[in-house]
Amino acid sequence: MTSILKVDTIQDADGNNIINESGNTITIGASGDTTNIVGTLQNNGAAVGGTNTPAFEAYLSSAQTISNDTLTVVSADTEVFDTDSAYNTSNYRFTPQSAGKYFVYGIVYLQSGQASNFYYGWSYIRKNGGSNYVAQQIFDTRDNGNGRAYSSVTHAVVDMNGSSDYLDLTGYHNAAITASGVQFDSGLSKTKFGAFKILT
Repeated sequence: MTSILKVDTIQDADGNNIINESGNTITIGASGDTTNIVGTLQNNGAAVGGTNTPAFEAYLSSAQTISNDTLTVVSADTEVFDTDSAYNTSNYRFTPQSAGKYFVYGIVYLQSGQASNFYYGWSYIRKNGGSNYVAQQIFDTRDNGNGRAYSSVTHAVVDMNGSSDYLDLTGYHNAAITASGVQFDSGLSKTKFGAFKILT
């Protein structure tokens, strides 16, 4: 046997409204109260909130020598974390099997082997390879004295289909002297790549 209780307002012992319905809006809790939800809070069947996963971060563990004047995928081969095994440390791609919007970021430390030898360079975040750039950062020092090294930081919000879409991080460098030890420098704080889900 079941019972139905029909009320508009439920109050606590002090007379404060703790559950109230007015104009098809239900208010739970009173000012100053802490409301604990036991179980899962849902919005039309979908859980409210989330853990921002899939998510990963990886970094370049040793210096990566690159060819001058050539777009090159950053070999971020060491994972800091990878919640859903969505990042591949062999081809350096993030392929989340969950559709939604992702915040993606990358840092590329571009370095020439000699001072005053940095002409120009940039980093790209690509979606599905090729020239499908979703974000870029560019340095061009040709008209104002050439440098030696720059950190190129880039980020974007990207829609992913949850099946085949992938992201990778690339860098490019043009040096005044082509045989000058052009490279991506290594380390967690220097060259890294990461992403996490923000919306379904």
